[in-house]
Amino acid sequence: MNTPLYIARRYLLAKKSHNAINIISAISVAGVAVGTLALIVILSVFNGFESLITSLFNSFDPDLRITAVEGKTFVPDSAVSHHIKMLPGIVHYTEVIEDNALLSFEDKQYIATVKGVSDDYAVMTGIDSMMVDGDFILRSKNEPYAVIGQGVAYFLSVGLSFVHPIFIYVPKKMEQISFNPEEAFTRQYIFPSGIFSIEKDIDVKYILVPIDFARTLFDYTQQINAIELQIEEGSNLKKIQRQVQELMGASFVVKNRYQQKEFFYKVMKSEKYAIFFILSFILIVASFNIIGSLTMLIIDKKKDMYILRSLGATPSLIRNIFLFEGWMISCVGALIGLILGVFICWVQITFGLLKLQGQSAFIVNAYPVDMQPGDITFILLVVLIIGFIACWYPVRYITKKHLTEIENN
Repeated sequence: MNTPLYIARRYLLAKKSHNAINIISAISVAGVAVGTLALIVILSVFNGFESLITSLFNSFDPDLRITAVEGKTFVPDSAVSHHIKMLPGIVHYTEVIEDNALLSFEDKQYIATVKGVSDDYAVMTGIDSMMVDGDFILRSKNEPYAVIGQGVAYFLSVGLSFVHPIFIYVPKKMEQISFNPEEAFTRQYIFPSGIFSIEKDIDVKYILVPIDFARTLFDYTQQINAIELQIEEGSNLKKIQRQVQELMGASFVVKNRYQQKEFFYKVMKSEKYAIFFILSFILIVASFNIIGSLTMLIIDKKKDMYILRSLGATPSLIRNIFLFEGWMISCVGALIGLILGVFICWVQITFGLLKLQGQSAFIVNAYPVDMQPGDITFILLVVLIIGFIACWYPVRYITKKHLTEIENN
């Protein structure tokens, strides 16, 4: 039998001679529980928003994107492209033309990025699930159509019920500058078929058109701006990325979804870790209650210490009793906080009780929550470490002082 643990458990459950010790112990447990609960709930909400935003970006960004290191266009090598298409795990291969242009709709003008894509772009990305008006149609009866971002539609005041086309202006590639607008710009028109909404930075930037329309608009023959690849679910993305990079050579860069928006994802991770450290600091402050509780308990049990010492208990055994006592306070608080935190997250996931203000501005109407076992395990580990440190110093210092007094007597 573990004697220190047994006695510590008796001390934890037994009524103390001073009621204040019971109150401070209860406050200590409550402080650890609230800190653990807050860490679990807030980090789960951060995970929920991260998963939501990632899923939104996944409906637009490809698994892998190939661009040239120098220059914004390149001519794809047919042999290399064939080898890439034959790689295990490659589901879709599409060439992309992407450049800025001036859009005009009735009396409104707006500069946006025209992105020419293949007809199966919706199958590759799933962007058709993000339509807020109309349908994702790039071609019908051999006529090209445009799918525009909600932000672009807002600035141009585009409505699908209108019969007016969107005019697109692009500067011509000319050796000499012409001051005649008719000669200096290529003008094409196209009718909108649908409006999508993914994320503000994307919605205010993009208009999607068929790639042959974009090729004519920008006066490209064989040039493209990028190659986008969809990877089969469950495939080794890093391995395929490395294989594609080897095939393309050093003149090209192959980026996965994280690398395409590396800064954004780093900011999200930084915010999550910042919140974690702030709440951990609050938990450290709450752990000072454990120090007070243990200090009063050691003073209250001075007589028991004398009896145990007389019975042959070593200073180390007596010290471990109070160390286990403090650690059990942390464990009980962590367990209560874990149960309450998981329960609150489950309620929010199941019923969505806590709503987002301005629901029409969001894709979801309740706070998204995503509990990750790795986060919960790490939180419990941190809570227990903080609890152990909060116990170790006062137990070591105060018991040494009282044991010295007992020895002298």
